[in-house]
Amino acid sequence: MRFNIITLFPEIFEPYFNASILGRARKNKLIDIKTFNLRDFVEKDKYKKVDDKPYGGGAGMVMMAEPVLKAVDKILKTSAKKGKTKVIVFSAKGKPFDQKKAYEWSRKFDNFIFINGRYEGIDERVMEILSARGGSAFGGKVEEVSIGPYVLTDGDVAAMVLVSAIARLAPGVIKWESLEEESFFNVLIKKESKSAVGAGLEYPHYTRPETLKWKGKKYAVPKVLLSGNHKEIEKWRLDKRGKSR
Repeated sequence: MRFNIITLFPEIFEPYFNASILGRARKNKLIDIKTFNLRDFVEKDKYKKVDDKPYGGGAGMVMMAEPVLKAVDKILKTSAKKGKTKVIVFSAKGKPFDQKKAYEWSRKFDNFIFINGRYEGIDERVMEILSARGGSAFGGKVEEVSIGPYVLTDGDVAAMVLVSAIARLAPGVIKWESLEEESFFNVLIKKESKSAVGAGLEYPHYTRPETLKWKGKKYAVPKVLLSGNHKEIEKWRLDKRGKSR
């Protein structure tokens, strides 16, 4: 599984992607992550300018279409395998990303191109052009994605979120002691239609000690988790999924 990230600041990704599970997956060549500096695709301007004022007025600057399109073209020609590539544009007006998408995309695609916006966003013609050529160019339509109902300073954090969510589902990245729980989890997500945070995605976890003593009070692990009755444990976890205090 390969992730190609178009960004203005490639240096911010390496510390995160080289650590922990993702770092180990890269080292073991289970996933490949490449960053592409958008300024490298500006040829005529010695200042490597990639943004300009928006037509119609308004605050802020907009990323120009041509450097983005050139970057995508290079990736399609040199990095991505045609036929199984998903192109993502991060945008506050995009469709919400959720576990269902992570699961489906991890099964359907082995190459991803992430276009990270900054400033006020990206020239809309990027979407127009990539959408028009998507079927023949890379086997799947380009899609605008948002990771939540809020505005970020950039799309770089969103790219890290998607890599984390999708890469962990690649074969061998996480070695489960038992695949039963993960399979049940993914079946649940495939049935879920909710996009709200915590919509049935997780249940409470406990570890040692069995009874935690903190500032004069005792906090015990729920008895059902100590029972050894896996059917009751599964029932308890299902009931607790997505419930917050």
